[in-house]
Amino acid sequence: MPQRTSLADADCAIAQALDVVGDWWTLLIVRDTARGVHRFDALQQELGMSRKVLTERLRLLVDAGVLTREPYQDRPARYEYRLTPRGRALLPVLIALQDWGDTWVTGDGETMATTTEASREAARVHALVGTRLPELQLLDSYGTLSDPVADTPYTVLYCFPGAYARRDAYPPGWAEIPGARGCTLESCTYRDQLAEFTAAGASVHGVSTQRPDEQRAFADPEGLRFPLLSDAELELAAALRLPTFRVAGVSRLKRLTLVVDRDRTVREALYPITDIEASVRAALTAVGGRTGRSPRSADER
Repeated sequence: MPQRTSLADADCAIAQALDVVGDWWTLLIVRDTARGVHRFDALQQELGMSRKVLTERLRLLVDAGVLTREPYQDRPARYEYRLTPRGRALLPVLIALQDWGDTWVTGDGETMATTTEASREAARVHALVGTRLPELQLLDSYGTLSDPVADTPYTVLYCFPGAYARRDAYPPGWAEIPGARGCTLESCTYRDQLAEFTAAGASVHGVSTQRPDEQRAFADPEGLRFPLLSDAELELAAALRLPTFRVAGVSRLKRLTLVVDRDRTVREALYPITDIEASVRAALTAVGGRTGRSPRSADER
């Protein structure tokens, strides 16, 4: 391998960071380890790179403290590569790159909280069906770490841009962003139909990138009886490559819904969502169809 040229300008943090992750392979390795791909052979299969190049990049990332090398087998010795706190701090960088690509490379540059059916990001979300959500924990609205996947046959994870108790708490221009409005309606619709989801063997979890205290300030007055989870550190977004948009300096999840089974496998992916109440009905139908329990009609309720 040719000797790397150091970019570590002592006075420029951008140059110093690029000295560690300036090679595009290194960020793709970070991307895949965030998705739960930890073993050498699996990384090589995902990335399609040579063993020699992968070995060199992994060594670089371990030496830089981005990855840690942990044994999982003694004979022969085999290792897993996992993100350190320094490595997890790169997740917002990955999400920013993804958002830029969705907006400016495959999109038209418009800030949106949704997409079109034919978009590449919609295809990316639909491709989650059949994949596993890696082990991770998010803070609930009371600051307690919680697994986003419940110990029930299914978990409905509805991701939303943001909901606030007061109208003046929304970022400037929120109502003009396509797809941003409707988060209160969505949460309250899940609240009102929670008994049907419970009867069908499903838990409901809402996820946004808001802080836990912001979520609690919204959830308590609305009487939500299910958890709202904070992905403020973008761990879930990075693990599943969920689409985001950025407003008021914060990355926000676009509105989508995943149905995940107890084994952490994604069984349904609803995106884009243009009719919020219909999406809740679709999630309930998906759960009921998988458990063999038909959702009750409005007349029966």
